[in-house]
Amino acid sequence: MKILFVGSECVPFAKTGGLADVLGALPKVLAQRGHEVAVVIPRYKKIEPGKALLPAVSVAPGGTSHVASIRDGRTRDGVRFFFVDYPPFFDREQLYTVQGQDYPDNAERFALFARAVIELARRVFTPDVIHCHDWQSALVPLFLRHEFAADTAVGQIPVVLTIHNLGYQGVFPADALDRAALPRELFHMEALEFYGQVNYLKGGIVFADALTTVSRKYAEEIQTPEYGHGLDGILRTRRERLRGILNGVDYAEWSPETDKFLAANYSAANLAGKLECKKDLLAQFKLPTLDLKKPVIGVVSRFAAQKGFDLIAEVADAFLRHDLFLVALGTGEPSYEQLFRELAQRFPKKVGVRIAYDNPLAHKIEGGSDMFLMPSRYEPCGLNQIYSLKYGTVPVVRATGGLDDTIEPFDARSGQGTGFKFSAYTGPALLECLEQALRVYSKDAGAWQRLVRNGMKKDFSWERSAGEYEQLFQQTIRLRKAASPLPAISSRIGAN
Repeated sequence: MKILFVGSECVPFAKTGGLADVLGALPKVLAQRGHEVAVVIPRYKKIEPGKALLPAVSVAPGGTSHVASIRDGRTRDGVRFFFVDYPPFFDREQLYTVQGQDYPDNAERFALFARAVIELARRVFTPDVIHCHDWQSALVPLFLRHEFAADTAVGQIPVVLTIHNLGYQGVFPADALDRAALPRELFHMEALEFYGQVNYLKGGIVFADALTTVSRKYAEEIQTPEYGHGLDGILRTRRERLRGILNGVDYAEWSPETDKFLAANYSAANLAGKLECKKDLLAQFKLPTLDLKKPVIGVVSRFAAQKGFDLIAEVADAFLRHDLFLVALGTGEPSYEQLFRELAQRFPKKVGVRIAYDNPLAHKIEGGSDMFLMPSRYEPCGLNQIYSLKYGTVPVVRATGGLDDTIEPFDARSGQGTGFKFSAYTGPALLECLEQALRVYSKDAGAWQRLVRNGMKKDFSWERSAGEYEQLFQQTIRLRKAASPLPAISSRIGAN
C-alpha cells in the first residue's frame, strides 16, 4: 500500500505530545513491513526548509493571497517526509499557542494545511489511503468529500482519522467559515456546526471512512457523555466505523538496555544499573542521595487538569508524610506548575521539580524512579506508563483509557500483575492506591522484584499495532471502492 500520514507534529521535527511520537514511529514500522509511506506536517520555524517540490500552491479559493509551497523533507528510515511551508502561518516559536493562548488564526492555519495536503496528494504523492491525526488535519476528509469529490486523482481516496485526545477539537467562532474559506452549506448539526461554532474534529468524524482512537477502553469511553466532550452523540452514530488500536512504543528509543541518557544501563536479568540511575536522578534534582532505599516516585507530564493533578494537590500533605521522594517534570497550566513549585519549597528534601520540556531528564526519571504516577481524569492511551514497564518503574495509575488497557493490578499472593490501579476519581482513592504500592515496596522485596520483572517482560512494540492498522487500511480501501459499511475487525487490543 501507499500510505500518507497527515499530522501537525512528528519527531524529530516538532513535538508537544504523544502525537509526535506516533507519527515518528508507526510510519517507520509500516515501511519496514513493505509499504510505501510518507508523512506531511507543517514546516515550523526550526525545521530546515528543503527543496521546493511545489514552489507555489494556491491553497484557498476566492482569490486569496495564501500561496504555500511543498518542501522535501527527504527519506528517513524508509519514510518520505514532506513539509507544508507558509511562513506567515507556521514560522513561529510555538506550534499552537502563544503565552498559553491559542493563536487567533489557528482556524486559517490548519485549513490552509489541509488544502495543501490535498495538493500534495494530487501532484506529488498520491496514496491508496490517507491517515489523518487529530483536529489539525481533520478537514482533509471534509475537503476530499466536498470540494474535491469529482477529482479523479484524489476524490475517492479513503481516509482514516485517529483521535488522540477528544478534549482537543479545533473549535472556533462561526466567522471561521469565512476566514478559513469553509463551505457554508456544511455549517449544520450533522457536519461542522457545534453549538453555534465551527468544530474541525467533528467535520473529520463525519467525513472520514474509518475512525480510530488510541486504546480499546478510550474508544468505549468517548461514546459516553462523561468522556465525549459533546461529541459522544455523533461518535455513537459512527460506532461501526470506530476502533480502538493501542499505541505502541519505539523500544529503540525507550529501553534501559540501550538508553544513552541513563547513568547506567540495565535489564530484567541484571537490575544493578537501576540503582545508579536512581542516585543520578536524585542528584539531578538536588535531593539527598545517602539513603537509596527510599522509593522515588516520578511524574513526567503536561501539567493539565486532565492529568489528575487536582487529586495530587488534595492528598499531597498526607502522601508526603511517608518516607519517599517525588520528582516531577513538565510544563502547562500555571496553577499546576505553581503546585509543584510550592511542594518543592515546602518539602525541599523530598520533592524536586523541573518546569520544562527536557527529553534527557524524562529518560532519567523513567530509569531512576521506583514508581511512576499517572492519576489521570482521562487518558486516551498514555505512553509513559508503557515506558515505565520496560524500565522496571512500577506504574501507579487510574483505571481509565489506555492506562486501564495496559496495566494489570498486582496480586502479591499469585505474583501476577504489573502495577497498581484505582478507579474512583477521588483523592482518598489515589492515596489508598499509593499507600498500597508503598507497602509492597517497603515490606516485601521479593514481591516487588517479581512486579518489576513482570512489567519489563511486557511487549508493547509497534509491530502488533501496525498490523492492526495495516488490516484497517486494507479494509477501508476495499470498502471505499464498494461503498459498503465497515465490518467488525477482530482485535487483540490490550492482549499481552
